[in-house]
Amino acid sequence: MAPLSRIVSGTSCRPFFCSSAYPKMYRILHRAFCTAAEPATVSIKSISEDLYKEVKLKRLVEKFKKASDIDRFRKNTGIYEETVRRLAGAKRFRWVRDILEHQKQYSDISNEDFSVRLISLYGKSGMTKHARMVFDEMPQRKCNRTVLSFNALLDAYLHSRKFNVVEELFKTLPTQLSIEPDLVSYNTFIKAFRKKVSFDSALSVLKEMEEKGVNPDSITFNTLLHGLYSKCSFEDGEKVWGQMSAKNVTPDARSYCFKLVGLLREKPDEAGEFLREMMKVGVKPDLFCIKVVNNAIIKRIVDEGNLDEMKNYLVNIANFGLDLDKDTYPIFIPFLREKSDWKTAIDLCFEIFKRRGHVDVSLIQLVVDKLVDGGMISEAKEFVDIGKESCRYRVNLPSYVSS
Repeated sequence: MAPLSRIVSGTSCRPFFCSSAYPKMYRILHRAFCTAAEPATVSIKSISEDLYKEVKLKRLVEKFKKASDIDRFRKNTGIYEETVRRLAGAKRFRWVRDILEHQKQYSDISNEDFSVRLISLYGKSGMTKHARMVFDEMPQRKCNRTVLSFNALLDAYLHSRKFNVVEELFKTLPTQLSIEPDLVSYNTFIKAFRKKVSFDSALSVLKEMEEKGVNPDSITFNTLLHGLYSKCSFEDGEKVWGQMSAKNVTPDARSYCFKLVGLLREKPDEAGEFLREMMKVGVKPDLFCIKVVNNAIIKRIVDEGNLDEMKNYLVNIANFGLDLDKDTYPIFIPFLREKSDWKTAIDLCFEIFKRRGHVDVSLIQLVVDKLVDGGMISEAKEFVDIGKESCRYRVNLPSYVSS
């Protein structure tokens, strides 16, 4: 058979296309080929970049829904995560629902991976009612529910801090749906108990895993170690540490990090020696480990009530080029408020705005009120404006101050 180029451009076919009997057919074929080729020329990267740059959230939603018609766009999990994160962060939950419900019209919804993505996105937005709805609708969309979607549902409720629901689902759904929980299921279950500070229950899950023949991994043990060592259950933490070797699970950087936190809280005199041991065995802490240990040190300084040491530590953090963690501010600022060090508190609040940190909005409001009381009206107005722009801290000037 002749190559397509010869069939289209060769002299042998010219009478066919040039014949007066076929001009209409030629135009139809031409349009068909051009239309079919069009989606392939669409750059998903350029669409994604346009969505990232879109500042008007309503327009973002419209663009996202339009782009969803493109099959390759729907395979881009990153832009889904980022868009939903932005909308949920701005508390535009109606629009989160709008773009995710829009996805149900596509054939992808009969694929479990696609449904799992919607469940997870709803979960990360705190919209567990809708996450459960996607899960419940899967059978009518001819989509099988396996341990994969079960785990996504558990994680959705975990993200929303509905730990009791995680426990309820873990105990009821596997039997109802003939699903066998796997390692991920058990790890999520243990995380729920850790966040509830219910360590006896968490440890009982470890025993259940052994009975079911599910071998724990480093995530299982680190979840337990994190909770036990950070909540001053040092002895229980040591028992779990010993169980790791019995299960042939080698402690990793995070395991060592959590034990170091426990030592800083309970046995600070031994922390230095343990840190040297970490270095000797070649443990390389990641950024998460550094932040966890950093917060443990800060918490100890706060508990001791030493303001000067706190300020020195702030300087050291800056000198080493380390950023404050979002979990650090809630430790720092109440302490500075208690010590009436408003200047440092104000500086840290501006740092929160700059880095999009998370603290209770009432704390920011107290700083605004303090600025007004001190006659720093322009600075107070700046706080209010920045807070509104971030859509996160809606603080107000006192009623007697003109905006």
